[in-house]
Amino acid sequence: MKQLLLVFVGGGFGSALRFLIGKWLNSSNGGFPYGTFVVNIFGCFIIGIVIGYFSRQHLNQDQTLFLATGFCGGFTTFSAFAYENQVFLKSGDFTSFAIYTIASFIIGFLAVFLGMYLVKA
Repeated sequence: MKQLLLVFVGGGFGSALRFLIGKWLNSSNGGFPYGTFVVNIFGCFIIGIVIGYFSRQHLNQDQTLFLATGFCGGFTTFSAFAYENQVFLKSGDFTSFAIYTIASFIIGFLAVFLGMYLVKA
């Protein structure tokens, strides 16, 4: 239960910060989503720091759950995606890396379009 609460609170902070950055950087007229881009890149940077500290035992499991799974998960899912791909590459599993990356992009885009289609229908 404690771990669930850590993820929940971290995710809330991450989601709220993502919302604020998006409101600040994304134009209401459309165009390039600078807020989302900045959040995704910054989230990758944060999760890299968190996992790096955890691997050197400077962070315990609870702190890592709060920051990586909770905060970064709420802030951006792209950070988790990038980290998971880094794990595949580090382990030399290029097949899983390619399948995961390509499938995530293609299925992700298709899911967006499917959701938009279903809402219009």
